[in-house]
Amino acid sequence: MRNDLDKLKSLGRRVDAPGDYDPSVLEAFENRHPERDYWVVFTAPEFTTLCPKTGQPDFATLTVRYIPDKRLVESKSLKLYLFGFRNHGDFHEDVVNVIYDDLFKLLKPKYMEVYGKFAPRGGISIDPYVNGATGARYKALAAARFNAWPGVRG
Repeated sequence: MRNDLDKLKSLGRRVDAPGDYDPSVLEAFENRHPERDYWVVFTAPEFTTLCPKTGQPDFATLTVRYIPDKRLVESKSLKLYLFGFRNHGDFHEDVVNVIYDDLFKLLKPKYMEVYGKFAPRGGISIDPYVNGATGARYKALAAARFNAWPGVRG
């Protein structure tokens, strides 16, 4: 039986969703395979945030991909964290960068990327993408993936 999960506050318990953005709900646990590179991918097809000017909802499919090092994000805490954006007003670009920053700070992964595929409003969609890495090998991966991103080359 794992004893490293006792510190998790939300898993297996009823927890109310946060009313607004709250990075303190994020939790992590030990990666039992830090010597191996592997992808962890979370897709939130019903992500919602608010326009900071109009208060109108913005809908997106949000994707978080990372290669873990010593820690993994606990999925229920991630769901609660993302739910907190439903009442939070920020531009698409800001939301994606805030999520990246919070998760990178929590996990310190080898590599991470966050992509927001937002539904069009007013005939245009905004689809921000951010990535980053630690260590030369993963920084090269980050550069290659960033440069290959659709639309980057014109």
